[in-house]
Amino acid sequence: MVFDFLRRDGGTRAEAAVPERKASAAGPIVAWHSQGRVAWSPRDAVSLTKSGFAGNPVGFRSVKLIAEAAAALPLVLQDRVKRYDVHPVLSLVRRPNAAQGRAELMEALFGQLLLSGNAYVEAVPGEEGQPVELHVLRSDRMAVVPGADGWPVAYEYSVAGRKHRFDVTGQPNICHIKTFHPQDDHYGLSPLQAAAMAVDVHNSASRWSKSLLDNAARPSGALVYKGSDGQGQMADDQFRRLSDEIETFHQGARNAGRPMLLEGGLDWKPMGFSPSDMEFQKTKEAAAREIALAFGVPPMLLGIQGDATYANYQEANRAFYRLTVLPLATRVAAALADWLSGFTGEMLELKPDLDQVPALAAERDAQWARVNNADFLTDAEKRALLGLPALPEAGDV
Repeated sequence: MVFDFLRRDGGTRAEAAVPERKASAAGPIVAWHSQGRVAWSPRDAVSLTKSGFAGNPVGFRSVKLIAEAAAALPLVLQDRVKRYDVHPVLSLVRRPNAAQGRAELMEALFGQLLLSGNAYVEAVPGEEGQPVELHVLRSDRMAVVPGADGWPVAYEYSVAGRKHRFDVTGQPNICHIKTFHPQDDHYGLSPLQAAAMAVDVHNSASRWSKSLLDNAARPSGALVYKGSDGQGQMADDQFRRLSDEIETFHQGARNAGRPMLLEGGLDWKPMGFSPSDMEFQKTKEAAAREIALAFGVPPMLLGIQGDATYANYQEANRAFYRLTVLPLATRVAAALADWLSGFTGEMLELKPDLDQVPALAAERDAQWARVNNADFLTDAEKRALLGLPALPEAGDV
C-alpha cells in the first residue's frame, strides 16, 4: 500500500533511506544502492551458485541438462593400435570410488565446471602408486598455489578452517580442468558469471511477481483523506490506526477480496499497472533466454516460449548435443585421459562414442554411408575418418 504521502514523521523516512548493512565479505564491494540505481549480486562462485543455480530454475535446469547429458555419454578408450574393452583405466572410470559410479562422478565434474569454470579430480594412489579411486572435489574449497614462475606448485583444499596441500611434483594427484578465462592465469570463467546480470534480472522479476501475489495479485492504491475543512491531513493516532488496520485486515493473499470499510473523508484511489509493469513478463522471458544462451542450451529445450530458432524439438536437441554437450565431454575426457596416462605410461585416448549417441544417429548413418561409398579411400583411411584405431599388422594378430 502507498502511505508515504500521508506520513508525517520525518525521522522514520530518514531511517528508511539508510543503506542496508551487508554482513558478507563482499559487503564493501557490493552495497545496497539508493533508489534509482541497480544493486547487482556478488560475483563470487558461492554467491553465483546460490542465486543462479539453487535459486533460479533456468540456471538449475541448464546445468542439470548439460551435466546429465554429458555424463550419460558412453566413453571409449583406445590408443593408436586398438580399442580396449578391458583396461585398468576403463575399470577406474566405470567404478571411480565406493560411493559413486561413472555417471555420478562425471555429473559432479561437469556440474562443478559449469558453475565455477573449474573442476578438480583427485586420484587416490594404491600401494604401487597407481590410482585406485577418483573423487571430484568442490571447486569453491580449492585454491591454486602459484610458484615463482607463475605455474601452480600446489593445490590447497580448505574445509572448516583446515587445509590439505596437494603438491604438484612428478605425477600430480590432482587434475585441474578449467574453461578459458582471458584475464586469469589460474582459474576458469564459468557460464554463470557471463549470465550473472540476466540471473539478477530474472530473479528480481520473480520477486516482483511474488510481491504482487502477496498483495492479492492487484496493483497498489492510495487512500486519500479529505477532512471536513477540506484539508488532507490526519492526526498521528488516526494515521497509525489506519495503517495497522490495513496491514492486518487487507494486505496479503489470505485477505484477497475482503471488503474495505472507509470512514468519512477517506476515498480509495486504485493505481493501475504502468507500461513498465506490463513489460515485466517479457523482460523475464528475455533474461531466461540470455541465461540459456550463456550455457549453450536451446531455449526450446527449457520450455521458454517465443523462441523460433529451430524448426522442431528434434533439431534443437541435435544442435544441443553437437554444439554444447559433445565439445564439453570431449574436452573433459581428453584431459582425464592425458592425466591418467601419466600413471600408466601409455598414450591413451578417452573420448565419447559418437556411434551410441541417439541424438546423432541420423548424422552418423549419413557419415558412415559417405565414407563407405568413397572407393578412392583405403580401409585405413576410412577407419581414420571414422575415428577408429588402425588395423593391426598381420604379424601382430
